[in-house]
Amino acid sequence: MKNNPQQALLERAKRFEAQALEEIFDTFHQGIYRYAYRMLGDEDLASECMSETFSRFLAALKRNSGPQDYLQAYLYRIAHNWVTDYYRSKTPPSLSLDMLPLTDSSGDPHTSFTEKDSNQQLRQALALLTPEQRQVIVLKYLEDWENEAIARTLNKPVGAVKALQHRGLEALRRIMNRYEDVNI
Repeated sequence: MKNNPQQALLERAKRFEAQALEEIFDTFHQGIYRYAYRMLGDEDLASECMSETFSRFLAALKRNSGPQDYLQAYLYRIAHNWVTDYYRSKTPPSLSLDMLPLTDSSGDPHTSFTEKDSNQQLRQALALLTPEQRQVIVLKYLEDWENEAIARTLNKPVGAVKALQHRGLEALRRIMNRYEDVNI
C-alpha cells in the first residue's frame, strides 16, 4: 500500500467508524458539489450527484471494493461517472448563468455586464467541449488541481491528461474567437 496522508482515515472508514466517515464527508462534500455544479449547471443535480457519490462510496466499502488509496481521486471518479451517466440518459440542461461568480465588485454596471457576458460565453464554450476535456479544464483551472491528481481521477496517464488539456484549451480558444468575431 502506498503511504498517503489519508490512508489511516481510509482504513478507519473501511471499518465504518462514524467519525472517519464524517471526516471524509466534511473534507470532500463541498468540492464534489462544486465540481458537479460546474459540470451540470444545476444546484439540485449537483446535490443529487454529491449524495449519490457518497452513497456509492459507502456501498463500495460494504462490498470491500472501495479505494485502496487516493480517496479524493476515487470520489471524483464516482462523481464524474454519475455526471456521465446523467448526460447519457438525458438531454443536458443549459448551464446556469450563475455558475461562475463575477470577479468585479466595483459596482460599475458596464464592467459587471461585460464580465457577466464573458462568463456566460465561457460557460457556453465549456459545454461544447468533450466531457473529458471539460473535466480536465474544470479540475485544472477552476479547482486548481495538479495533473497527477487529475490523472488518478480519470485513471489515465499524465500524458493523456496533458493532451486533453491542450486539446480542450485549443477548442476553447477557437470557440471564444468565434464569439469575438460575432460580437465585432
